[in-house]
Amino acid sequence: MNYEELYENYQALEKILKDKTALIQRLQKSISREMESGDLKSFDKDVELLKAASEEQMRLQGELQILVAGFDRKAYFEEGDFAGQMLEYCSENEVDVKGEFPVYEMFPYRIRLDVENQDIYMDRKKVQCMRPSGLVNKIKAGQDRLLKASFNASAFLNELAEAYDLLILKAGKQQGTDLYLSRLYRILTPMSRYRRDYDQQSYAFDLARLYSSEAEETKDGRRFQFGPSRNINQAIRILDRDGQEQYLATIRFFQ
Repeated sequence: MNYEELYENYQALEKILKDKTALIQRLQKSISREMESGDLKSFDKDVELLKAASEEQMRLQGELQILVAGFDRKAYFEEGDFAGQMLEYCSENEVDVKGEFPVYEMFPYRIRLDVENQDIYMDRKKVQCMRPSGLVNKIKAGQDRLLKASFNASAFLNELAEAYDLLILKAGKQQGTDLYLSRLYRILTPMSRYRRDYDQQSYAFDLARLYSSEAEETKDGRRFQFGPSRNINQAIRILDRDGQEQYLATIRFFQ
């Protein structure tokens, strides 16, 4: 089962329907002019043509409904056709993928396929898309948008250091202690409206750019070091400049 085959059949019907709709619009304009000028003989002829075109339009609409209804959406998800085609498009578009059905990581996005309801979640947001290529294009566009966004590695590093210092004070820890990056994110975005504007995927993307940057120390002369964690749930997956995956869980700042 392949959505592209369904779409190809739809396009063939849609072209005929579009032509028929254009004919109806032309006939309606002609009828309007004929009534204005009093040309009732032409009116009689065009009304019959309009009736036939409208009936044909309704028939084509019914064929479209039958075509789409015949596409077994549940089987498309359950039998793995959607996932398989999605992965093919990811490979063609050089979109890095990690994970296995039904959850995939496409940095910095997390994709979950809800087979039971035929829904797709991109992070926590439901995405209405039954076309694998459409989903991959959406992911690719999001990645490209993030890549084009301006980024100042030194400024981001200093913001991380400020959040780190605040968390050190709140937790009563010593400077140089490893702290979870996920906790720093909550310091950086203390309110939900901030998290909407700067979500965890954007944060992970900035961490990846910092990781691959040449920034080495903060404005007060401290250096920093990322660290791993045995708790994989605390780790943030990134891709380095070579496209290799890395898992960052903690950071520490030190003299």
